[in-house]
Amino acid sequence: MSTADLASVLSIAVKEAVAYVRTADPDAGAELAELRHRRLTRPEIVVVGETKRGKSSLVNALLGVPGLSPVDAAVATNTYLQFVPGPPGARAWLPGAADPVEVDGLTEWATGAQRARRIEVSHRAPLLRYVSLLDAPGVGGLDPAHTTVALAAVDRATALLFVADASAPLSRPELDFLVAASERVDAVIFALTKIDAYPGWRRILDDNQALLHAHAPRFADAAWYAVSSTLAELAVTAGPGEQAALVEASRIAGLQHALVELAGRGYQLQQANLLRVARGELVRLEAAAAERVRAADADPARTAQLRAERAALAARKRTESRQWTLLLSTETQRARVETVGQLRTRIAAVQQEFSQRIDTGRGEALAQLPERLDAELQAVAVQLSQRLEETFAQVGEKVLASVFDPAERAAMLGRLNATLRHAMDAAPPRDGSADNLLIALSAGGIAFMAGRGAILGASVLAVGGGLLVPVAGIGLGLAAGGYVLYRRRVQTDRQQARIWLRDVLGEARAALADEIANRFTDLQYALSVAVDDAVEKRLKDLDAHIAEIDAAAAEDAAGRAKRRAAAQQQLDGVRARLRALDAALTRARALTPVPHDEEDS
Repeated sequence: MSTADLASVLSIAVKEAVAYVRTADPDAGAELAELRHRRLTRPEIVVVGETKRGKSSLVNALLGVPGLSPVDAAVATNTYLQFVPGPPGARAWLPGAADPVEVDGLTEWATGAQRARRIEVSHRAPLLRYVSLLDAPGVGGLDPAHTTVALAAVDRATALLFVADASAPLSRPELDFLVAASERVDAVIFALTKIDAYPGWRRILDDNQALLHAHAPRFADAAWYAVSSTLAELAVTAGPGEQAALVEASRIAGLQHALVELAGRGYQLQQANLLRVARGELVRLEAAAAERVRAADADPARTAQLRAERAALAARKRTESRQWTLLLSTETQRARVETVGQLRTRIAAVQQEFSQRIDTGRGEALAQLPERLDAELQAVAVQLSQRLEETFAQVGEKVLASVFDPAERAAMLGRLNATLRHAMDAAPPRDGSADNLLIALSAGGIAFMAGRGAILGASVLAVGGGLLVPVAGIGLGLAAGGYVLYRRRVQTDRQQARIWLRDVLGEARAALADEIANRFTDLQYALSVAVDDAVEKRLKDLDAHIAEIDAAAAEDAAGRAKRRAAAQQQLDGVRARLRALDAALTRARALTPVPHDEEDS
């Protein structure tokens, strides 16, 4: 099938899938339609894999620039590197800043010392003319936060490059991540690195293919590119006589060509990704239709099971709702007090450090004090934003675990997320505009921003195995008035400098403590609304399902047969749509390149 024919097949399949889902579930259909109209500006390959598998070295080898992506560094859990075409340089996005900052020393930023969310690295590497690369945090291991951020990065992907190495077969966390990521992205290319260090790499490759066949059968026959990043990087600096042999031994060129091929199929890959998302919605609709068929049978055992589930949930709501509220209040207050305490400790450390600078500094050092304090206050705000995200995750997880068992959470997760987003957005604005933007200019000259005005947009923090908590960053620094006041009052007077420092840090501590309290109030309100709404929605769903069974039981045999036939028709319809979508996705496999040695075999 030609590329044009495949593009037409995928486009028609997307159109039909979106129309079907919109008819059955207007909200889900609207979300799919929004994804459908999202324009692809530039293909992006997201590089994923477990830590220490050689991801960053592989990125450097693909770009032909040794050392560009930091290697052998403990990359931060929430930082990913994006490689784009352009003059050599780097800039970072911080959670508390609206604009990116220029980066000097990429390793320090990538390891999380500066708490960057995303670091954009530009270079004139030939591969970047065709496609951007995104090096996501490693998955698996002992830190699930890496996996959360990596899955968030997958949403940006045109295709995935999944990296394993020849030291050991795929781990269970890697397989689990692959299954979760492949629900959002259709095309996945596999790379096996470090083949120069492990002569038995072919056995590991066979083991990996067997593991995929057992745990991710969709990729059982997927193509693997076995490469050596080390040899590829050596080839960059080798002489003319050795370079060609090293490039051939590294086998990196085949993977580079595969990525260029993928870049040329960006539109078709975007359509296939949309079909993957639509498939998840169709599977959900299939399960609901199958339940309606079961309800038409008026099975007494099923009725008893649903009634028992409903009674248990209603009883828990009556008897435990006060406990849920108390737990939520206790957890948020405990976390708030702990966070404020950490803030006081941090501000005290800043005051001690800058007091020593005042005592030991001379004219020029004192003159630069406002600029240095401004940078330090920004760092404090960024670290506080990070701390709030982590604390929100802990509070949300603990509350949900006490309210719902795993099965209930799985059933209610979608409703919880929708309600939580709405509750956070609907919270009344504080001290300023509807965007919760507060600029406070006072005696010390503090400039403080909180809420959506502090960042490019609210980030979304995944907690509790899937609950999404919208989190906005905090910005803090010296306002212009702070510099003016310093020059007027201080100049070279150390005593006035100490007074100015005390006033500035006192206002900073007070502003941040107030914002912490407000943030936890918002979180407590949003989680309370989300939990109550999810419980009510689940009760209504159970009532509706029981009513269907009761209605079927009240009818005669002919009526039940008619009801069942209608339900079966709906089930057959969604299954037919699934088969058509799967057929289109099967054809989309042609979009994923295979190594040339496999093509020739």
